Amino acid sequence: EPNGLLAAGGSLEPEWILSAYRRGIFPWYEAGQPILWWSPDPRSVLFPADLHVSRSLRRRLRREEFRVTADRAFDAVLAGCAEPRSYTDSTWITRDMARAYSRLHGLGHAHSFEAWSGET
Repeated sequence: EPNGLLAAGGSLEPEWILSAYRRGIFPWYEAGQPILWWSPDPRSVLFPADLHVSRSLRRRLRREEFRVTADRAFDAVLAGCAEPRSYTDSTWITRDMARAYSRLHGLGHAHSFEAWSGET
């Protein structure tokens, strides 16, 4: 498949997902479809050391309008990411995917980053 589809089926058990991610493969499908496993070429890879923070973002961060935390609200972040968008009724974060990511989080393999405004 030219778009990177490699396989259909399989499992969302942590061992499967971790093995796939280590090989650059990820599950991406919608409710009602089999689990679809993808590895598009080229892939987008982010390197934190290469992050460029613009001047305007630096200024905003200095104002301390937001408090950034990690892993304080994993389930809430996951639920927010799974909400339908204005341009589509579907989401790739199905109930099964959410359960799988929650299990990975419990095992220390999935993380969330939260930006809080105000006292929240």
